[in-house]
Amino acid sequence: MKLKKPKFWDYKEAHLYSYILLPFSFILSLLHKIRSKPKTTNPKIKTICIGNIYIGGTGKTSLVIKIKEILEKNDIKVCFIKKFYSDQIDEQKLLSKNGQLFTAVKRITALDEAVTQGYKIAIFDDGLQDTSIKYDLEIVCFNNLNWIGNGLTLPSGPLRENINNLRLYDNVFLNGNEENLIDVKKKIKEINPKININQGKYVPLNIKDFNKEYNYLVFSGIGNHKTFVNMLKNNDLKIVDDLEYPDHYQYSKKDLNQIINKAKKYDAKIITTEKDYLRLDSFDKTEVLFIKSTLEILDEKNLIQTIIDLNEKN
Repeated sequence: MKLKKPKFWDYKEAHLYSYILLPFSFILSLLHKIRSKPKTTNPKIKTICIGNIYIGGTGKTSLVIKIKEILEKNDIKVCFIKKFYSDQIDEQKLLSKNGQLFTAVKRITALDEAVTQGYKIAIFDDGLQDTSIKYDLEIVCFNNLNWIGNGLTLPSGPLRENINNLRLYDNVFLNGNEENLIDVKKKIKEINPKININQGKYVPLNIKDFNKEYNYLVFSGIGNHKTFVNMLKNNDLKIVDDLEYPDHYQYSKKDLNQIINKAKKYDAKIITTEKDYLRLDSFDKTEVLFIKSTLEILDEKNLIQTIIDLNEKN
């Protein structure tokens, strides 16, 4: 069973536990530098990495799918690449539903396969900290609500690398529901005045299928559960309760029965995400509804131009 992330990771200031774990954070950072490999690239294909610094729940997969749609509208042959993890089958299924996915234990192996099949651009879902590949374009994703949590690196906090490393990147993408981001953007620009900041919001595609007079029980096992719930509330659905599970949680029959029984107590319908719905394939999920959503890029022209410029480079 996967564990939920510690609550103290998202406190605005460091907790006692954070200070206790600081030596381990320093050790992990040192090990990462020692294990770093010379970066390689493949001149036969362009690469875009959609990654994160905050661990989990930053909307990478949604942005990956959106960028793929943009490229295909411009007649560019594009594919997805994701490192194989046995506990992330849900994301692999979602990507496969939206395009050609290459997955392998080593990302470079998947990239080589994409080259043999004639793809012009490969979009990596995660992999920003993979030191073996030099990407042509990197975009660092953040969730507006979580931002950087307590600002510390693993395991003292939720960051895979120091936030000051934003000075090494050219593009940031902020995902959420149009929260006030003045302070967040100010902090980013203080670290890297030249960085491009793009912003997106989640839009439910099938919201009209849900009767707003009904009660709804929401559950999910994703990294940005609160953002998902807020999206539903912003679209005037009556959420009577919500259940949060660990990211990529593998539901059991017992879990599903507990969700169904709790919904009956509220006389509520059950809603989850498309990712979570795909994880229920081995069960009878007729009582479970799912929201299909997309990412709307608020300044799409700017991002499109960045991507098109990449494709046109020799």
